[in-house]
Amino acid sequence: MEHEDNHIDTPRAREFVAALRSFEQDGNPSGLVAQFADGATVWRLDGRAERTDVEAFWREYRDQFERVSTTFRNAVENDREVALEWDSDIVPAGGHPTTYRGVTVLEIDPSADAVTALRVYYDTVAVTGGTFVRS
Repeated sequence: MEHEDNHIDTPRAREFVAALRSFEQDGNPSGLVAQFADGATVWRLDGRAERTDVEAFWREYRDQFERVSTTFRNAVENDREVALEWDSDIVPAGGHPTTYRGVTVLEIDPSADAVTALRVYYDTVAVTGGTFVRS
């Protein structure tokens, strides 16, 4: 599969993307977890509070899917923050293939060369199988 990420300039963001892709394929979070500083926080639109157990966060994410493959469409970068716009092709556990979209925001500590915070915003309707109600 060809990935559209040549537009990502920040080395830390490129390393994060490569580690995420590896994790999506093999389910081993160690390379992805290594991208994060000690005490880093992670959060996503799942109704839970900000968390510091980065490995559990990623394992829970991956366990939702039989298959997942993310393509990064856009990146907005500076030396301390990166916003990555993406599409993920997924097969939820026991479900049907679908695509959902979102944005991942990384806060980076340049002196430690590590991600200190991650926030993920995504289309919850696509992931939960819900429908929009028209008024």
